[in-house]
Amino acid sequence: MLTAMVMLTALLFFTAIFQGLFNTNRQINRRMKKFLDLNDKKKLGKKRFNFIVQMQVYRQQMKERVLTKKKSDKLEQMILRSGVAMAPEEYVMFQWIAALLLGVLLFVIKNNMAIVIFGFVIGFMLPRFWIKKKTRERMKKFNDGLEDMIMTVIGSLRAGFSFAQALKTVVDESDAPIRDEIELLLKEMQYGTSMEEALEHLKERMPSEDLDLLVQAVLIQRQVGGNLALVLETIVHTIRDRNKIQRQIKTLTAQGRISGWVIGLLPFGLSVALYLIEPSYIGALFTHQIGLMLVGGASISMIIGLFLIRKMTTIEV
Repeated sequence: MLTAMVMLTALLFFTAIFQGLFNTNRQINRRMKKFLDLNDKKKLGKKRFNFIVQMQVYRQQMKERVLTKKKSDKLEQMILRSGVAMAPEEYVMFQWIAALLLGVLLFVIKNNMAIVIFGFVIGFMLPRFWIKKKTRERMKKFNDGLEDMIMTVIGSLRAGFSFAQALKTVVDESDAPIRDEIELLLKEMQYGTSMEEALEHLKERMPSEDLDLLVQAVLIQRQVGGNLALVLETIVHTIRDRNKIQRQIKTLTAQGRISGWVIGLLPFGLSVALYLIEPSYIGALFTHQIGLMLVGGASISMIIGLFLIRKMTTIEV
């Protein structure tokens, strides 16, 4: 009974927070209805029209009340690197919704406040893990295609094209994410941004060591002159040698990485096996408060151990 009351209080507390963040101003809504295009209202239908307007109001209020300029810029940069079409305020809303849903789900499954709080924390962190995963995948795809991109630029330069024209050739012949990033770079240049600033923006969006070599070579060539195609060819050889060394290191450290995964997953496998063989033998760990604390401490220790093994087997080149 006490747990249900505490859970109900927590839900009411979060409801109050969301009402404070997203409570719409009726006067603002009336003004918006006066000035918004009535033709769009007819096309979309009243309910859908009101929903779209309401979501725009929620997003604006989230941006003004929760996100500072510095935090908003940081989130926007992180989301931009992942290639996910999402605004910073939408990301924050996604975090709170995921936390609330997972917390309520665990409360329904297991009426335990410690597990519910753990669910809130995990749910709040899930969107960040997803964004980080998408960023790693996009960065790997970008680095894998960077060598072909530079070779395309070299071929265009030797054919007599300028560097900007060579980048247009890259847009026509490359796939995402290289195509998207170079296209954005060219658009920035069309809107008045200098090539130096556009290249710096590209480097900020895609923090790649190989890309940094390319950008530095182009910037130096624009200042002192020289044969850019020859310089880029040298960079291609450097990238190939670095990738070769990285593959060798990955092969040599494979045993350590596999050992880390085996050590990390072994306790979970043994727990499942013991539960299937004799549920009462291991059931106390998940039904008693002290058992749950022991399981939580062991899980944290295993996560720290996996993190240390990953650090030891990750060698920067």
